[in-house]
Amino acid sequence: MSSEERERRFLEEAVRLAVESARSDGGPFGAVVVKDGRVIATGTNRVTASHDPTAHAEVVAIREACRVLGHFQLDGCDMYASTEPCPMCLGALYWARPRRIVFASDREEAARAGFDDSLIYEELARPPGARGLEMHRVAVPSAGSEFDAWAANRERREY
Repeated sequence: MSSEERERRFLEEAVRLAVESARSDGGPFGAVVVKDGRVIATGTNRVTASHDPTAHAEVVAIREACRVLGHFQLDGCDMYASTEPCPMCLGALYWARPRRIVFASDREEAARAGFDDSLIYEELARPPGARGLEMHRVAVPSAGSEFDAWAANRERREY
């Protein structure tokens, strides 16, 4: 099987999971994490089922893959998503550091179905004080001490 055929097979699995989720108690999103040509974790949108706004398919799959790997990063893994990851999932993926992300539908298709992330992309481009969600910094004497504690911890695990 060619690499393109394998890629399509994993994407088809992500889409199949998304359809299954959409037909049951989840949203229309699916994700598959692959390492060394094997599926190590899958995820579907569980936002409404779990009452957790962070339970997007990619995040669910990242959590499971990290549990399987026993590590907080997805070194050497590929993420296959039914849809282009939203800003939250993209941020989580950057932290998880998979080798690459492959998706089937794009953000415009998701927006047409009612999953429009354009506001978030626009908000991220603005400085904190200019965003629609009130956000401001308050200086307190202890601010920064958390980073000093981190730097002083000789047993910390860098990420």
